[in-house]
Amino acid sequence: MAVPGSGLAKGLAVTLRTMTRRSVTAHYPDVRPELPARSRGVIGLFEENCTVCMLCARECPDWCIYIDSHKETVPPAAPGGRERSRNVLDRFAIDFSLCMYCGICIEVCPFDALFWSPEFEYAETDIRDLVHERDRLREWMWTVPAPPPLDPAAEEPKEVAAARKAAEKQLAAEARSREAGQQEAGRHGTGQQEAGQPGTPQRDGDA
Repeated sequence: MAVPGSGLAKGLAVTLRTMTRRSVTAHYPDVRPELPARSRGVIGLFEENCTVCMLCARECPDWCIYIDSHKETVPPAAPGGRERSRNVLDRFAIDFSLCMYCGICIEVCPFDALFWSPEFEYAETDIRDLVHERDRLREWMWTVPAPPPLDPAAEEPKEVAAARKAAEKQLAAEARSREAGQQEAGRHGTGQQEAGQPGTPQRDGDA
């Protein structure tokens, strides 16, 4: 059975504890907040890595990524070679009024063209101005923080381990090939020395 007035006493206790604590005021915008390293502010575009594969636009659940491109013919690298065609990016825009910051576009990009930027000051008075084109996205790219250092106790990535094992096998094969070549050269040298030794001259009367 609850004691009458216990709720009021608990509320007053919380008020007294709060009154004794020092208040913390965020002096924004004079002092910018210290955001966590993995903050999701806006999406930056590294245009040089974009191959216009359209994977980010297809996987976006909000359909807020707009991409336009055209094809150009690339001359052959060597005389007599074949011409190739490539996609050239014309437009890359993101409608941040629709974006829900899920990060799927960044995760599925196979060429590391999209990154999270901690920038968050992009409010507009008109919702139509929240469609930011590739020039603005490229400016945000230079605000992307550097990746954190790798944990020295972490497991080696599979790609690095496979490359290291392949390099070790190649070095071992080259070492065995050199050793076999040296042994073969040694045998040939010994045979030539034995063939070049002068025989014992026979004396008159020897059968």
